[in-house]
Amino acid sequence: MAAARGAIDRVVDAQRGELAQLARSIHEHPELCFEEHRAAAWLADYLERAAGVAVERGVGGLATAVRARAGSGSGPRVAIFAEYDALPAIGHACGHNLIAASAAGAFVALAKTGGFPGTVELVGTPAEEGGGGKIRLLEAGVFDGLSAAMMFHPLDRDILAHPTLANMRLTLRYRGAPAHAAMAPGEGRSALTACLDTFRLIDSQRVHFADGVRVHGIVTNGGQAVNIIPEFAEAEFSLRARSSNELQSVLATVRRCASGAALASGVEVEFVEKRGYREMWNNMAMAQRFGAALRELGRSPRDADPRVGAGSSDMGDISQVVPSIHPWLAICDEGESLCHEHRFAACAVSERGFDTMVIAAKALARTAADLLEQPELLAEATREFSVQSASGASHES
Repeated sequence: MAAARGAIDRVVDAQRGELAQLARSIHEHPELCFEEHRAAAWLADYLERAAGVAVERGVGGLATAVRARAGSGSGPRVAIFAEYDALPAIGHACGHNLIAASAAGAFVALAKTGGFPGTVELVGTPAEEGGGGKIRLLEAGVFDGLSAAMMFHPLDRDILAHPTLANMRLTLRYRGAPAHAAMAPGEGRSALTACLDTFRLIDSQRVHFADGVRVHGIVTNGGQAVNIIPEFAEAEFSLRARSSNELQSVLATVRRCASGAALASGVEVEFVEKRGYREMWNNMAMAQRFGAALRELGRSPRDADPRVGAGSSDMGDISQVVPSIHPWLAICDEGESLCHEHRFAACAVSERGFDTMVIAAKALARTAADLLEQPELLAEATREFSVQSASGASHES
């Protein structure tokens, strides 16, 4: 077993230069969700060249999704996910370039060492930053029959099982009546007033939100001219909560606030809901095995860290249909920077970032190999997932 893990590590180390170049290329050419044509092509080309396997492109009807497979074609199937979409304006400030390269390194190491029962897959999953690419692939049946799924995400510290929040988007469109703002202001009904009052009413309700709830929004249309009572205004909100059930309670509160504000100003409000992501079910049997690999590789991860806030990911949706992990690994000093900051984008193309990419690739490959080679570990992960599923179903009912 130790010899096999050593072989995995050696393959990853030998690929470091190419993996770093892949991560650097993706970083230098940021592409938004569902537009990651170059990143997906670079990833697929690398896999074909380094692993010597055929790569499916346009998987699940998504032009920028890819899949590669290695192994026996029967038995357990373990997937390693690659993300590679960027953020508007600040590029790879979430480090998805490192996620893609680490997944590629893990897959190539497993493909080249071989000899394990079952199948390992790399799935390139586009549009994590708001597009829900994994959900689209899930609905297309790409993940049918998977035994386990995994990926890593950059952060400023090592955490094995950090939560992610259930989230959704809500657009509010207010329609009133225009009037000359100086000559006849009383003839108008201000959509903007109702829009701004909605923000104030939501703020008044924050004391009643459960721990972990986040509601934040922006005004996307504040009127048409300063000398006209605005007949149209629009705002967009992101709603987050620790569970999908709690999220529905938050949504009801926000809708009441918007309806009350509209009533006070005598305007109409339209609600447009956009499905978001579900909360993450971290599989601790898998997470602890990933943690053991990290410790063997010289890292010292925490199981959790309540000091760190939580975001949202479409990996949460996957975790509720197959045993999954989404550990976080440091690419900078603790407190130096966090995701979605300019400084974090710089860390994602640093030598320290590449070092973490290599460690993540080795730990992912080791964990996948353990799941394929040790039926008792996969059985433990599956039992834990069954308990999570039963508990989640009862909470949602």
